[in-house]
Amino acid sequence: MTIAERVAQIRAEIAIAADQSRRDPATIQLCAATKMNDTAAVREAIAAGVDCCGENRVQELVQKQAQNAYDGVPVHFIGRLQTNKVRQVVGHVDLIQSVDRENLLAALEKEATKQGIVQDILLECNIAAEQSKGGFSPVALRELLPKMGEFPSLRVRGLMAIPPVSHYPGENYKFFREMLQLSVDIRAKKYDNISMDILSMGMSGDFQDAIAAGSNLIRLGTAIFGPRPYALPHQP
Repeated sequence: MTIAERVAQIRAEIAIAADQSRRDPATIQLCAATKMNDTAAVREAIAAGVDCCGENRVQELVQKQAQNAYDGVPVHFIGRLQTNKVRQVVGHVDLIQSVDRENLLAALEKEATKQGIVQDILLECNIAAEQSKGGFSPVALRELLPKMGEFPSLRVRGLMAIPPVSHYPGENYKFFREMLQLSVDIRAKKYDNISMDILSMGMSGDFQDAIAAGSNLIRLGTAIFGPRPYALPHQP
């Protein structure tokens, strides 16, 4: 299948999942996770109608921006961000989805203030308490959010989560529902610098369940581009 055909199929699946949940499919953004895909593939995805592109690696982000790969859609940073690389991301992307620790918040605030901008971010929640993943616990999030007024150069647009790898349909639904409830609870508090209009969850293997649970931004890589083109070992 071509990228355009895959995107069309995904749109149809989004529509079905949204209809089953009595939601408007137009309210669900499709983010193309572009890691390890070249500029030509990214441009194909944009032409096919994705809503935004998400990059995992700073080096790829910089290279593809230099090639105007993302022209026409917003670009998000969706990977783990090192504090020594915030300068290359702040002000260069529309949304940083993967803010997963307080020292990163401080570094982002410092850089955004230096640039004189307000940077939109999502706070990443480790909803399944996986030791191998970053992100705030729900308890830590609730403790952090009242302090977001101390970060005037950052604006929290919502939450992001990456639950465990899903082995069968419905396996991650409980985690997605927990994320929705957390988002609703936070929105009700009306904290400074927090709007909670984005709930980013759902990837190629579980996005239908994420939509059913309330996600309005899904991040798909393999479903759009096919298996990633990992380099083969060198053959003598």
